Amino acid sequence: MSIKVYYTSVSCSKEMKKQQQQIFDVLSSKKIKYEPVDIAQDSTVKDLMRKLVGDETALPPQIFNGDNYCGDYKAYENAIEEEALERFLKI
Repeated sequence: MSIKVYYTSVSCSKEMKKQQQQIFDVLSSKKIKYEPVDIAQDSTVKDLMRKLVGDETALPPQIFNGDNYCGDYKAYENAIEEEALERFLKI
């Protein structure tokens, strides 16, 4: 299994860009390998992300371990606060 972070390279939202970058920075600093998946490059990737999340309006960032949904940024943030990142990521 590998950690996948669905994100977008095209966004006007500074908040979204900040959230995505924070996830990348934390995973990198903890030496957790992950695959960034850009939904802006292919609409079928965005559709897949939303299908896997179970919400047709879901926005990035969304985090998965393989095809197992871990959560969105809010769930990620809660895991960081509770020092439970590994459990959140299912690793």
